[in-house]
Amino acid sequence: MTLDLSGRVAVVTGASRGIGYFIARELAAAGAHVVAVARTVGGLEELDDQIKADGRGQATLVPLDLTDMAGIDRLGGAIHERWGKLDILVANAGILGVISPIGHVEAKTFEKVMTINVTATWRLIRSVDPLLRLSDAGRAIIMSSNAAHSARAFWAPYAASKAAVETMMRSWAHETESLPLRVNAADPGATRTAMRAQAMPGEDSETLPHPSEIAKRIAPLASPALKETGLIFQAKHNRFVAYRQPE
Repeated sequence: MTLDLSGRVAVVTGASRGIGYFIARELAAAGAHVVAVARTVGGLEELDDQIKADGRGQATLVPLDLTDMAGIDRLGGAIHERWGKLDILVANAGILGVISPIGHVEAKTFEKVMTINVTATWRLIRSVDPLLRLSDAGRAIIMSSNAAHSARAFWAPYAASKAAVETMMRSWAHETESLPLRVNAADPGATRTAMRAQAMPGEDSETLPHPSEIAKRIAPLASPALKETGLIFQAKHNRFVAYRQPE
């Protein structure tokens, strides 16, 4: 089915590059007004130009460093003042930190990963939750990673941060399961992004899917017709999977 988001308002963080950039384009191409959030003004302006060139949808650019917690609060207030609700949240922004033995990770590095990946995501949820509840079909997509489950060696800060945001997502989904709001995590899998290149510098990036491919698979999670909630969507396999308790 063709994704139709006409008249819907979407927030996408980390929208200036990578998967966030292409998800923003996909949502706009489906008719949404995208509130594009990122630190990089040039990247946001490029996104705006491309959305205009694509010929459908609109963008409002919000240059914002997600360590600015008061700024995240103001974002929710500004959306309420302008639109009175929010239909879609894509919490995509995140950082890798370092690939390192856990005992060698500097405190400032660990704290930065947790601030941007976890605390800022919680603050964003807190800011827009009331607005998503006012939508007739609110949709939240929390970007995660298989690292949250594999707990592979040397990935501790990033893996822990993604495990934390998935747990927050699941709790939020349980809280809102009787509402029209649907809340899910999305695992994009290995993708040709700058973060992946940082993590795997020796890898042949041409063997990985382009972020535009992954964005096309994730964007339908914003559909008003979506029924699933509290699950994780594996973009690599184009499917939802449920969580299991430890055995």
